[in-house]
Amino acid sequence: MSDLNPSAVADDLQQTPLHELHLSLGARMVPFAGYSMPLQYSRGIVAEHRHTRESASLFDVSHMGQVRVRGEQAAAALESLVPVDLQGLARGRQRYGFLLDAGGGILDDLMLTHRARSGAPDAAGEFFVVVNAARKQHDLDWLRGHLAARCEIEALPRHALLALQGPAAAQALQSLMPAVARLRFMDAAWVVLPPSVGDAEVFISRSGYTGEDGFEISVAAEHAQALAGALLKLPGVAPAGLGARDTLRLEAGLCLYGHDMDTTPTPVQARLQWAIQKVRRSGGARAGGFPGADAVLRQLDDPSSVGRVRVGLRGLQRAPVREGAVLRDAQDREIGRVTSGALTPTADAAIAMAYVDTACAAPGTELVALVRDKRLPMQVVDMPFVAHRYARS
Repeated sequence: MSDLNPSAVADDLQQTPLHELHLSLGARMVPFAGYSMPLQYSRGIVAEHRHTRESASLFDVSHMGQVRVRGEQAAAALESLVPVDLQGLARGRQRYGFLLDAGGGILDDLMLTHRARSGAPDAAGEFFVVVNAARKQHDLDWLRGHLAARCEIEALPRHALLALQGPAAAQALQSLMPAVARLRFMDAAWVVLPPSVGDAEVFISRSGYTGEDGFEISVAAEHAQALAGALLKLPGVAPAGLGARDTLRLEAGLCLYGHDMDTTPTPVQARLQWAIQKVRRSGGARAGGFPGADAVLRQLDDPSSVGRVRVGLRGLQRAPVREGAVLRDAQDREIGRVTSGALTPTADAAIAMAYVDTACAAPGTELVALVRDKRLPMQVVDMPFVAHRYARS
């Protein structure tokens, strides 16, 4: 994971509310996005990856930014910054989106949830936003700079974020909080913890970053350790770190900001146009109106203008191909570069994501990756590399 910086001074790193728990579990801690985070535990990355696919793993993702956006016009205000239908998003539902610059480049990707305020009958004007750790101050400044006159923008630094992921996640969590049984993929709700854990209210969404069924739980920092401890005592649940999270998301074909997306590609080039609903596209009732709309809508309307696009690659040999590797076509022309890559346990192959010229983006196209002094054959394939198993019904 190239965001890891072993040379960072430990004293300069922030700690999540679960830091002491990680140490007690024997985690190997590493610097990540300004935090001391668990890379892996004693069983290792491969075992943690497989356990997530087979049972349920608990990840600490408290380094992510959590923001509350309030106001009667919060949905319309947010739509002025993201190309997503938020005015039509029902309460208790979540959507994926992104902040864009004037050229359509991606400033960050984020999750937006239209949520009911705890204890309030009408929550039409509140959204819960989760942003990437390395971008949270930028995003907070961006939101405040553009929306402060229309909305209240409140950071939630005293909240932890836990992710319980895997096919056994639902059964395990229901034994502690039965109310989560009603949630389906991208649903979200306030749920009260049992008295044994703290009798506190937490906000839970049925979502995640592994391609598996699972949940993300926003909880006040003072209750985080008790909740994590209770979850780890449930049958089939084990801790997992950043290493497994990265290989799982790669197999799921999910982008990592700063690697598979940044301000260079647009959402169309990143093949994330599925997140732009029809109402925000050309001819829609609320088309455009967001930064970079001209570029994004032009690419949606004219695919020939896109240039390079994100694709999946599968190695024809088992040698891993990492970020930065140059890709060449059959005529030995440079046609792209790898943005993420690894030899992963479930795919059982060297897989990668890359941006390539559109002429080389069709599944089945064979390319060559240059890795040091070797030429490694790869083939363009559809993503995800491992099928998603979200609870959609």
